Amino acid sequence: MLAQAARLRTADEFRTTLRRGVRCARPTLVLHMMRTDNPPSRAGFVVSKAVGTAVRRNRVKRQLRHLVAARLADTPFACDVVVRALPQHGALSDDLNQAWRVTTAKLTAT
Repeated sequence: MLAQAARLRTADEFRTTLRRGVRCARPTLVLHMMRTDNPPSRAGFVVSKAVGTAVRRNRVKRQLRHLVAARLADTPFACDVVVRALPQHGALSDDLNQAWRVTTAKLTAT
């Protein structure tokens, strides 16, 4: 579970991360990551009605929260992350791993 301090809350925080962050798309999700100067790292999730019923959307959000919480602590820098789930069904963990690796490498290189 993500601590309250590790969550993006406002629309402005989401918007800033989406516009200024590095983006990586996979078949089941799109990951936006922006490096920040103030720890802790924070995450937010966008799961639209196109993903499915309320039960399906909540299940996807729970899975994403669990997967991202483990990775936030391992990131070598403070960052804001927005994960947008897509209507495709598949292996969320594999797609998140690939996207996380790509965006972290891009932000580390700059």
